Amino acid sequence: MTLLEQLGAHVARGGAATVREALRLHVADTVGAWIAGSATPEGRALAKFCANRDSMPDRVATHCALARLSEIDDIHLASGVTPGALVVPAALTISASLGREGTALAEAIAIGYDAMVRLGAALGGPSILYRGIWPTYLAAPFGIAAVAARLLGLTETQAAHALGISLALSSPAVAHPGGATTSRWLAIGNAARNGVTAALSAQSGFTGDLRIFEGEFFSSIYGLSPNPVLLLDESPTLSEVSFKPWCAARQTMAATQALKEIIESGASPSEMSELVVSVPPPYLRMIDHGVVPRDRASHLTSVSYQMAMAALAPEATLDVGQAPDQIAVGIQTFMAKISVKADEELLRHYPKSWPARLVVSLPSGKSERLVLHVPGDPERPFDELQVAEKFRRLTAPLVGERAGHDLLRLSLGVLDNKGAPKILLAEIERAAAAPR
Repeated sequence: MTLLEQLGAHVARGGAATVREALRLHVADTVGAWIAGSATPEGRALAKFCANRDSMPDRVATHCALARLSEIDDIHLASGVTPGALVVPAALTISASLGREGTALAEAIAIGYDAMVRLGAALGGPSILYRGIWPTYLAAPFGIAAVAARLLGLTETQAAHALGISLALSSPAVAHPGGATTSRWLAIGNAARNGVTAALSAQSGFTGDLRIFEGEFFSSIYGLSPNPVLLLDESPTLSEVSFKPWCAARQTMAATQALKEIIESGASPSEMSELVVSVPPPYLRMIDHGVVPRDRASHLTSVSYQMAMAALAPEATLDVGQAPDQIAVGIQTFMAKISVKADEELLRHYPKSWPARLVVSLPSGKSERLVLHVPGDPERPFDELQVAEKFRRLTAPLVGERAGHDLLRLSLGVLDNKGAPKILLAEIERAAAAPR
């Protein structure tokens, strides 16, 4: 059997959902991100553009884009892939359309996580990201094809062809579209739609290249050599996926967490004269920059901005719409105290961990903190109470405390209750469309 045929067998018949509790939490976390993303200017523009596209694949595209643009969705560090924002909305939308629920939904979600993480890991996701390839974008059709194939009940051979077709419909990057209505999120939604198309076409008898991993496709087009061991890795995926504790690029979080811990130990931000951040070389350039007014991406990826916010305005770090017209003087002053440098010694932790070392100069001397794992990582896991609190803080300002509580209850119970996918999806769509 080819690698793709083995993966097709796993998609069609394997991956029994033995991680139901983890699935519940990741579904709820993704729903919170989805609603929060819908309330941003980008989300409102995207929803308006997609309003008259109501086929099931089009709804998958819109829902996945809204969840992913939140930038507060889950992430698998070693693969560099953010699976939940693609897999969960797609699975709920397809399940609601087909009338699938319960175990069928749970297994489809688990299979989708497996597919995206395995492909991202096999292609070296964290390293190719800094070549300009977006691992999540490249893996999205593959993961959603796996979800759809499972829910459609495809045979092993059909599932293998669905995966092969999805790879032919994949794209590696979106360049760097800017502005308040960046096409980045339209692109990731379209990638999810392509995964549905791949599964539906395989169901209708269309075929893909079943030797795509053994041939020269990846090496000649992308300059990549997929690792077959990681493609077939059967270790549990969900247990290795991190929740994001606040809204920012994950590469900034270890340094920000280090600062939070130093402040919690008794150091006052007003007494800090110099802060030196060390990170692994691959993501130095990504996070070492200032911010551009109204440019959300620059705020989310600037480690100096994220650290300043954590020190001086911590209540705002869960705001998914971070793109102010002006930066407060105090934030600018604190950012100016921060310098960032590469430290090759930290590579020994990377990419399983995305670490940072912080040295802060205080009147009493220097305070140093190395952070390998932030809250929400598997080594510092979120439980249901922490997921629920994050959900509440994201949704209550948008839909109210009571509606947010009801959405959380529906999200946590979607794998267990009859008719739950259709009910939950209708409530999410109602919350996303609510006037702001």
